[in-house]
Amino acid sequence: MADNKKIRLKVLRQDGPAKSDSKRWEEFEIPWHPQMNVISALMEIRKNPHKADGARTSPVAWDASCLEEVCGSCTMLVNGKVRQACSALIDKIAPAGETITLAPMTKFPLVRDLIVDRSRMFEDLKKVKAWIDLDGSHELGPGPRQSQENQETAYPLSRCMTCGCCLEACPQVNDHSSFVGPAALNQVRLFNLHPSGKMHAAERLEAVMGESGVQGCGKAQNCVVACPKEIPLVDSIADVSRQTTKHMLFGWLLK
Repeated sequence: MADNKKIRLKVLRQDGPAKSDSKRWEEFEIPWHPQMNVISALMEIRKNPHKADGARTSPVAWDASCLEEVCGSCTMLVNGKVRQACSALIDKIAPAGETITLAPMTKFPLVRDLIVDRSRMFEDLKKVKAWIDLDGSHELGPGPRQSQENQETAYPLSRCMTCGCCLEACPQVNDHSSFVGPAALNQVRLFNLHPSGKMHAAERLEAVMGESGVQGCGKAQNCVVACPKEIPLVDSIADVSRQTTKHMLFGWLLK
């Protein structure tokens, strides 16, 4: 009967970021409820933190905020695939009652259990000047109009929630590479498209012209597959690559 149905989760745990905090797998068995997602399953564990063998343990630590696949904070590996835990429905990821495995992302520093530190993404946004500068607080008059075509191109790019899925899926993002990743390059394209953002297009392009920039992309295209918002990341990287080439050849004319 549905009332007696159980869910089994296998969670990769680590008490802290230090190497002395060893990793371990813990298994949990909780009651099934209709329309459960991974977050609600973790909340069920938190109510009564006992492992499947009955031994008491500490509650699993995870990160979440909006629960609407908007904030990006609950990104983790669910059954080995990077995705948001809030949109991972139990009945879809384990329709036959299979054990669900949960693990933290591997491309970011671990904080504890399923929580990672995504600060590198925010630092990369600073590097590429991912914002529109305003010259003081005085009245500047109406800004340049944004065409309908420009808006239609820019909107999909603006859906990025800095979740980290693209970096996790990218083989070029690793301990031996300084590649900024697809998310930051997508933001270069987005803000260079904006009529006001074009004022600082050269600065953004120069920020991604080194080894850590667009040259670091290996064209694996894993990012566009992993992106939960279906952002055309490959198109963005190709567009930024063309922009940097033009800037390298003809940018001196604008100085």
